[in-house]
Amino acid sequence: MTDPVPDERSLAADVQRIREAVRRHSRRFESAIPLIASENLLSPYAKELLVSDLHSRYAEGLPGERYYEGNEDVDEVETLCLDLARRLFRCRFADVRPISGTVANLAVLKALAEPGDLVGTSRLADGAHISSASFGAFGLRAVRPVYYAWDPERMTIDVARTREILRAVRPKLCLFGLSLFLFPLPVEELRPTLEEIGAVGWYDGAHVLGLIAGGIFQDPLHEGCSVLSASTHKTLPGPQHGILLGESDNPELLRRLQQAAFPGVTSNHHLHTMAALAVSLAEHLAFGAEYARQTVRNAQALAQALHERGFDVLAPDLGFTRSHTIAVRVTREGGGEDAARRLSAAGIISNKNLLPGDKSPKHPQGVRLGTPEVTRVGMREPEMVRIAELFDLLLHRGRPAEEVRAAAAELKQGFTGLRYCFGAGEAAYRYYDLVGRDP
Repeated sequence: MTDPVPDERSLAADVQRIREAVRRHSRRFESAIPLIASENLLSPYAKELLVSDLHSRYAEGLPGERYYEGNEDVDEVETLCLDLARRLFRCRFADVRPISGTVANLAVLKALAEPGDLVGTSRLADGAHISSASFGAFGLRAVRPVYYAWDPERMTIDVARTREILRAVRPKLCLFGLSLFLFPLPVEELRPTLEEIGAVGWYDGAHVLGLIAGGIFQDPLHEGCSVLSASTHKTLPGPQHGILLGESDNPELLRRLQQAAFPGVTSNHHLHTMAALAVSLAEHLAFGAEYARQTVRNAQALAQALHERGFDVLAPDLGFTRSHTIAVRVTREGGGEDAARRLSAAGIISNKNLLPGDKSPKHPQGVRLGTPEVTRVGMREPEMVRIAELFDLLLHRGRPAEEVRAAAAELKQGFTGLRYCFGAGEAAYRYYDLVGRDP
């Protein structure tokens, strides 16, 4: 029996449905207040490279050492990308071949740990990323986690108790990094302990990469970590890609990182996003310090305004946050899952999030809010107060979602262009760019 001949008209209709769904998505975000801490917007110069011919090509290996021909121009772009990365992060080693933050984490684990090794990390409920869980990259590499002691009031690692843990079990590798990242981690304070037990310090800077580069968070590569892994699309407003950075005087460690990136965990490294990353790194060298400062100011202003309206924002005695992220315990407002859904229906996009003490990732008591994208479109402290008012109207005063959604769309209408990039202000930012003709 032969397969039926595809109906071209039906398939063309499917294509149109897909494109229309993406358009609806884009319209949704054009009129919404986006507060996902892990999301941001690409600049027009970076965005155009995602649909360039680079998307169709391969360039396995390093510049000048490729396994494919036709890469002369790719070599130039990647060489510039590596140079910009080393300049921006003031380090001696960079590799831009990992295609995501988790792939970058896998590269570190492949390079620096063997199956069965002990690796220090934080618990998921204390803010760690899922790649450090048994069902994530840790499990894939079959390493065994050693959990740091946590201070829930200060939302950071308890240094004294963690020193005791590290000395007792002596992990080979110690990961510092969070998905709910409010404050700098005590890398420098724990550095002597890492040196004492012979552990390599590793920092996952995915969330705070742009803040590190902007000089306002912490500088882990110069505080005690030999390697920094990250994704490149959060506080660094680049494409969805990955990066490895190093500041070790151990050439063998850096060689192993490079070999883990390729051929270890990547083949082709998505040349179109690598080129977009190069543009984003250059833009962050030019505008990143100002952008990072305003991103943190906005987070602190939003946290303060929510606190004043009766929301349980974590770490009030410490100023709520020193990053782009704030955490709100919404037990009184129905829990994280319910609150996030209600906010989304009202045009305010956030995510439910585990908080210390939570047991179920599906039903946590927190929501996580972030200011990278609203800062990118030019919002400042007064807009953060207005956003907090919308939270209050919806979650405390019981106003209809339709009313709050209309108010959110009205606020967003005043912010249609990007800031902190080349060509800023030349035209409204388009959440959807029509490229092909209708079939």
